[in-house]
Amino acid sequence: MIVCIGEILKPEQLQRVRVALDSGAFEDGRKSAGWHARLVKNNEQMQMADQKAQALRAEVEKALTGHPVFQMAARPAKMTPILFSRYRDGMTYGNHVDDPVMGRGAGRLRTDISFTLFLDDPESYDGGELVTDTSAGEQSYKLPAGSAVIYPSSTLHRVEPVTRGQRRVAIGWIQSTIREPAQREVLFDLDTARRQLFDREGKTAEFDLLTKSLANLQRQWVEL
Repeated sequence: MIVCIGEILKPEQLQRVRVALDSGAFEDGRKSAGWHARLVKNNEQMQMADQKAQALRAEVEKALTGHPVFQMAARPAKMTPILFSRYRDGMTYGNHVDDPVMGRGAGRLRTDISFTLFLDDPESYDGGELVTDTSAGEQSYKLPAGSAVIYPSSTLHRVEPVTRGQRRVAIGWIQSTIREPAQREVLFDLDTARRQLFDREGKTAEFDLLTKSLANLQRQWVEL
């Protein structure tokens, strides 16, 4: 299941993030890539020790995890520290699949879901589309600033070369409480339907039945 979520960051938040990124310290993005991904990765990442990066991570993580659609789609148990990536001057990231396990020690997690939160207006740069390659074919994503796309980490994907301007994004990985993508999609659909029913008719008997089914399916499938 691939889900696009709009308006995670408000305009004033985007402005703060961009100002901080403009003055932040960046390094070669290959430092965080696996041995084979380094062969096709050409971007820059904000240095993790940068104090601006730490503050930005906290703000973006709060906005993401506080968004109801993000919670419904990802059902996060753990999340990696957010990275801020920058592409410019022909930079690109060729086809790759994300590492199945990331982090160390208590921060170690299984990567079930990847996300990309776009930070620049799509009209401000050329290229830079995120392209996923699935059994249904290729699909490209270049979303409005403040919007995110989440997708299974098992997906082969790439970032097309940026030929004008700069593409800045916040990226990260999630271990979900629901490991199987198909099960997450069932729960997402049920949750969406019950919320729409509640908005239209309030707390009805039908709403209660959907809520019961949603809760009991989670009891069967959840991993803590």
